Amino acid sequence: MTATSILPPALSLEFLRVVESAAIASTRTMGQGDRKFSDHAAVEAMRDAMRTVPINGRIVIGEGERDKAPMLYIGERVGMGAELPDENNPFPAVDIAVDPLEGTNLCATGSANAIAVLAAAERGGLLNAPDMYMNKLVVGPAARGCLDIDAPVKDNLKILARRLGRSIEDLVVTVLDRPRHAKLVKDIRAAGARIQLISDGDLSAGISAAVGGSGVHAVMGIGGAPEGVLTAAAMKCLNGEIQARFVLKDQLHQEDYSKVSEDSDTLARMKSMGLSDPLQIYQTDDLAPGKNIIFVMTGVTDGKVVRGVRFFGTGKRTASLIMKTQPHQVRFVDTVHIEGGPDTVIRF
Repeated sequence: MTATSILPPALSLEFLRVVESAAIASTRTMGQGDRKFSDHAAVEAMRDAMRTVPINGRIVIGEGERDKAPMLYIGERVGMGAELPDENNPFPAVDIAVDPLEGTNLCATGSANAIAVLAAAERGGLLNAPDMYMNKLVVGPAARGCLDIDAPVKDNLKILARRLGRSIEDLVVTVLDRPRHAKLVKDIRAAGARIQLISDGDLSAGISAAVGGSGVHAVMGIGGAPEGVLTAAAMKCLNGEIQARFVLKDQLHQEDYSKVSEDSDTLARMKSMGLSDPLQIYQTDDLAPGKNIIFVMTGVTDGKVVRGVRFFGTGKRTASLIMKTQPHQVRFVDTVHIEGGPDTVIRF
């Protein structure tokens, strides 16, 4: 590892400022019913804040491919070193995964668990994944290395219950509320576990599954691949685990994901990003192989992990989570942003 690939200790606070900016901007749009407007506000604010971060950054998970995403697209250079050549660049080389607003519908409707998220690692430390579907299994430290994404649901739940020292009936599994999950929901209920159906936000759910006392014990089902990489970065910090496999659109309603028809455009896009095997099962370290992981999130609306942005007459208050692998830290940050004069009353 070169000197410029080591992430400076203060960089996490720079990234905190970035996600706070995105969270504050999107919260201004909360409840207005326009998910695209909310997402656009978050993206613009995050990109503006990213310009002042002292890095030679590269987006590996962003808003999509360049022709579909004018800002924070996959491959975009960001940070103070973005305009400089990589050779002798004075800023650390950093790969970045972002979701400026995870839960756009949640923000648009004022629902819980909308967040602004960023993960960073040394160059090559985060999988460069296309914007497509991914089947995921997320669990906490107790079950790490014990489950198999291809095993029957009832078998995985039996093992999970045993590892947690409880009965299957005491387990709660979070699943995105989608028609494609009809069989998965049926299988979980048949095994005896309880289900928490969510409209959006499987990244936030994955973090909850890895944290003791959250009331969530696993996340199962198909969601977005970008969220899968971000979840992997969080799992590296929380000692949890994600297993995942890419899913093509024509596989969404199949029961067996080991069969792939020829979807030439999608497969070509995967191969262009170095993903040659569409059937590969990815472990946590495949999705986030970096040794120096930083994961930062700020609440937009109130959620299980962090509260949403709150505004008052002379400022605003944000609640954030910063996690790092080097050194291994999990830090909760409650910030009051003061905008008034010297006589401002600080509210806690």
